[in-house]
Amino acid sequence: MLLDTPFCDFGWKGPDFTLKDPDGKAHTMSDHLNDKGLLVMFICNHCPYVKAVADRLAGDAMLLMDEGIGVLAVMSNDYRIKPDDSPENMKTFAAQYGFPFPYLVDDDQSVGKAYGAICTPDFFGFNKRGELQYRGRLDSAGMNDPADRVPELVNAMRQIAETGEGPRQQHPSMGCSIKWS
Repeated sequence: MLLDTPFCDFGWKGPDFTLKDPDGKAHTMSDHLNDKGLLVMFICNHCPYVKAVADRLAGDAMLLMDEGIGVLAVMSNDYRIKPDDSPENMKTFAAQYGFPFPYLVDDDQSVGKAYGAICTPDFFGFNKRGELQYRGRLDSAGMNDPADRVPELVNAMRQIAETGEGPRQQHPSMGCSIKWS
């Protein structure tokens, strides 16, 4: 089912969480939140919207991480319903696209629910105080040719890192619904 994300709830505090990557290494949201902010994104392996942007997502995340912005990806789908999203397949998917960020398993879906994640991809850009400042899309290209894209997520996260506030005009992200248990 195709869904759009809701408008950014500016100032909403993202609840802290600890999740493990497919190898069992724990990552805590607060450990990745730094003085330049944090991007938390909800993605999965099987979604055609995520697959269409995965290369750009990896490249944009690398840019942000090189500039000191924290990045985490969370997979909240019930992989018992969608085996393509299993932890083993997450490792393969992350390697295929060269993800430079931790890709975490939300086994009980509690983080996806706490954040109100709607679809994959769903982006949450936080300032250094952990206040939501961006809930938009990756870029202007979506599933189309990215040749002339505007990297809206990168631009927003850079603005958040510099000023603590996100852009007031944001376009919703679009993707497949989270597969809840």
